[in-house]
Amino acid sequence: MSAEEAWAAVTTTTTTTGEYSDDHQVPFSFDKCTGIYHSVYQLGKRHKIPTRSNLDTATFVLSQFPSRHQAESRVALIDSATNQRVTYAQLNRSVLSLSCGLYQALGIRKGDVIFVLSPNSLLYPTICLAVLSVGAILTTANPLNTESEIAKQVSDSGAKLAISAPELLQKLVPTKVPTILTSRPSEGDLLSVQELIESCDSAQLDELTRPCQSDTAAILYSSGTTGTSKGVVLTHSNLISTMTLLKWTVDFTGAQNDVFLCFIPMFHIYGLAFFALGLFCSGTTTVLMQRFELQSMLEAIKTHRVSNIPAVPPVILSLLKSAGKFSGTGTGDLSSLRRVGSGAAPLSRELIEEFRERFPWVELRPGYGLTESSGAATFFISEKDAKSRPGSCGRLVPGFCGRIVDVDTGKAMGPFKEGELWLKSSTVMKEYLGKREATVETVSTDGWLRTGDLCYFDEDGFLYVVDRIKELIKHNGYQVAPAELEAILLAHPDIMDAAVIP
Repeated sequence: MSAEEAWAAVTTTTTTTGEYSDDHQVPFSFDKCTGIYHSVYQLGKRHKIPTRSNLDTATFVLSQFPSRHQAESRVALIDSATNQRVTYAQLNRSVLSLSCGLYQALGIRKGDVIFVLSPNSLLYPTICLAVLSVGAILTTANPLNTESEIAKQVSDSGAKLAISAPELLQKLVPTKVPTILTSRPSEGDLLSVQELIESCDSAQLDELTRPCQSDTAAILYSSGTTGTSKGVVLTHSNLISTMTLLKWTVDFTGAQNDVFLCFIPMFHIYGLAFFALGLFCSGTTTVLMQRFELQSMLEAIKTHRVSNIPAVPPVILSLLKSAGKFSGTGTGDLSSLRRVGSGAAPLSRELIEEFRERFPWVELRPGYGLTESSGAATFFISEKDAKSRPGSCGRLVPGFCGRIVDVDTGKAMGPFKEGELWLKSSTVMKEYLGKREATVETVSTDGWLRTGDLCYFDEDGFLYVVDRIKELIKHNGYQVAPAELEAILLAHPDIMDAAVIP
């Protein structure tokens, strides 16, 4: 049955009732006149997005920490390699001390851009929160970037200061930007974040001018919806909205006491939103890996009884392809694991079904988001829904609206009709840095984000991503999605991974 035939078989096009009966959900609504899809979920009083203008991301996140008494013993972060632990109280003190160091010792002021080049570490969240606290602008980079790529980002963002892991320092030398290190170097006399934390008194921050919600908080570099790498400008309002939505998701899905595992890089919006900022608003514990490595991940899950992993399709594929190898070896104990999320790329129906068959006790929750939307736009709140709709990325999260627009006519499309996904939310980026034309192409005058993804909604408001519009392969009048070909290739037991390049 085609998508259009399936839609024709649906008896109603306006409402459907989900499995929740509380005030967080309303009937699904598709407005035929405007072509707008609305989220079925609403934020209650505990999760309303703050509207106070003089509020910044760091102040908001720190205000959500456990109470002072609980914070002294509540563990925020665990280093999977060393087992070093950081409590919420220690994290709070480190953020305030580093904020003072940046402001008093280094003269960092509101609007200054700070470039961060580092793999995941216990210090990464402290750096991010401290930078945002003093009103500076955070820009993060992939440690695997080349010297030329790093130089381009440093120049484009206008970075005043760089913070680098010691092993990556040489990549910054050609930029000539003033640099401090994350940790004490084994040799040399460069200042480090660790030293600033230890030597600075947070009481000296009284004169600090705090940023407002409308101020720029971060410039994250993404290939975006139009191809080349661009600086995505996110405001404090964008990030605060994202943090609020993540807290709602954790609370609504009962994940407050989960132990999370982080190997998603914090330089990426996925890792930044979850692990450098967002999960702290829920008081959860995160086990931190510097980077993904299968055996190390399995050991971390077993040692720390990890229960929740925000992941990406290649990790899920790696887990599946290697399942037979680690079964029975003593390192593959996944009994504590109850939920795996997936984002950053589409997850094929075949891969989803294979995962559920191999790990039936683990909930698999795909989602969808972009750097330009400050993270997730859709997610599965219910495992029942996720199981009944393999191949979907879930429903719009609270506060989001969506449209499916015909790429040729610009007409808004109804359920089961494929077109470009447009999104609208308080999390949508401000602009692409210094690229007005690209901004106009991507964000409409009334705030709609053109994602560049070919998608459709079903009759209940669940989103399905087909592929990137510009990556579709046209053959004999047909459009073939590379993701479909990849799914077919990955079904072969001897193929570990596959990529189809148009």
